[in-house]
Amino acid sequence: MDCFARNDLCGAEPNLELPMMDVKSPSAVELKNVARRFVTPTGDILSALEDFDLTIAPGEFFAIVGPTGCGKSTTLGLIAGLAKPQAGEVTLFDVPVEGVDSRVGFVFQQDAVFPWRNVLGNVMAGPLFRGVPRAQAEATARDWIARVGLKGFEDHHPHQLSGGMRKRVALAQTFINNPQVLLMDEPFSALDVQTRELMQEELLQLWAQAKSAVLFVTHDLDEAILLADRVAVLTTRPARVKSVHTIDLPRPRDVAKLRYDERFIAIARNISDDLREEVLRARAGH
Repeated sequence: MDCFARNDLCGAEPNLELPMMDVKSPSAVELKNVARRFVTPTGDILSALEDFDLTIAPGEFFAIVGPTGCGKSTTLGLIAGLAKPQAGEVTLFDVPVEGVDSRVGFVFQQDAVFPWRNVLGNVMAGPLFRGVPRAQAEATARDWIARVGLKGFEDHHPHQLSGGMRKRVALAQTFINNPQVLLMDEPFSALDVQTRELMQEELLQLWAQAKSAVLFVTHDLDEAILLADRVAVLTTRPARVKSVHTIDLPRPRDVAKLRYDERFIAIARNISDDLREEVLRARAGH
């Protein structure tokens, strides 16, 4: 008689426990061996990315820096599903990107607000487009407008707002849709220093609540360090990831004071060496 079937007759019970499996959590964003090339007006092939590898964990704030024109914005476009790579694979939560994904939010360098709509209308637009009932969309929009410090400006149009206020509208527009991945393409570069600091602090507060994975493109190394968990330095074109640096600064971060911290200065000096080398290569045409 089968001992497995009649363990009452065969002594010790069989061990039915399965071995522990090492289950890997899905990455929020992953680019594997990605290449992206363009045809120039003269018919030449311009290679923006080659053998490009990058992984971002869920909830991670990740920043990338690199020389001008090295492919930072191209990277965001691939993740957003606005373009496809010629080689390699781009995935969101381990699923290949096949087009624009509703889980992805995008904050551009230029204001992407509707000039004919007031603040309330701009912030409501996303939920309405996704089929949320109007009353619910308006209530949620008013909540987000208050969160970004624009309560009382619901009826103002973009031309009546300062640059910093328009960025607050853009953040509310994006976060109201609960993005799991947030792509940001130099969103604060046009702002003055004081307004930029305020917007950086505002972003960190919103991110801490939303727990989105963030990929933040900037030319400002200090900004990258102040905001991010990790910072990647890209090579000159065709871009590859030259190095990735962990930013072991405690959170929450006081943006105004942190830049004078000795640890911050040491991290900036370390990453700056990598970045400067690539900037000089780009200037030399290599």
